[in-house]
This record gives sequence, structure tokens and C-alpha cells, in this order.
Amino acid sequence: MLTVNLNAVPLTHFWAENQPTQRASATFPLLGGQENEQTSVVYFELEPGYELGLHTDSAEEILLILEGRVEVTVGDETGVVEGPALAVVPTMLPHNLRNVGEVQAKVAGFFPVRFIVATFENTWLPNQSNVVDTEQLLASLSQ
Repeated sequence: MLTVNLNAVPLTHFWAENQPTQRASATFPLLGGQENEQTSVVYFELEPGYELGLHTDSAEEILLILEGRVEVTVGDETGVVEGPALAVVPTMLPHNLRNVGEVQAKVAGFFPVRFIVATFENTWLPNQSNVVDTEQLLASLSQ
């Protein structure tokens, strides 16, 4: 059995050069695990006032807001969700999460496929890309 303590997992800090409110700390805690051959998980944290950034994912995503109060935009719909709560994002529908609360928001996103491609509207720093391809990410970690 594989377990991951989300309070202890190392996070990478990302920000957008031209969008001062787009800033997050994130990781794929089960990337490349033998136990998750057909699923994947992203975990991210947003400080108050910050957002993940508008993007699409190549697979449906179930968002689990573990802690905090976030404004979730999916397509043309926007609503405030307070954790613990769930939200569903259909494949390739633009979406964003923004922390509108006073505490750090903690969110896990579950995908029904092992690898996903997320394409953001803005470029992330420090990696200088607007695309997160988990298959390429795993390959780079294996080198």
C-alpha cells in the first residue's frame, strides 16, 4: 500500500511573471507510483488572494478542497466552495481556483488517467512554460 502524507510532501513554488496573483505551491504526489497505474493526483496550496490560473486539463478532474475557501470557475460558472468539498471539472473545460478565504487553501485534484497535460493561459516560472505534461515530468525525474 502506498500512502502519502500531504503535510510532509515537498512542494514546488510556481508563479506567473505577468500575473501577480497567479502563485501556487504544487506537486504530483503519486507520479510514477506502481500502485496508481491508471490514475493521477495533483496537490496544491494557495495563499489568501492567490489563484492557480486559468487552464485546461486533458482529462476530467475531481477537485477535493481539503481546507480553505476558494472561488472555483469552471467554464462560464463561478462559485465559492469551502472545504471539505468536491467539484468536478470536465475534460478540456477552462477552469481556475482562487483563494478568497483568510487561510491557506489546500486542494487535491484526482484524474482517471495516469498522465495528464494541463495547459495554462499564462507561463509559469521558474520553468518558463505554460504546459504541465506529467509523462514528460516523470521522464525528466527518471533521468
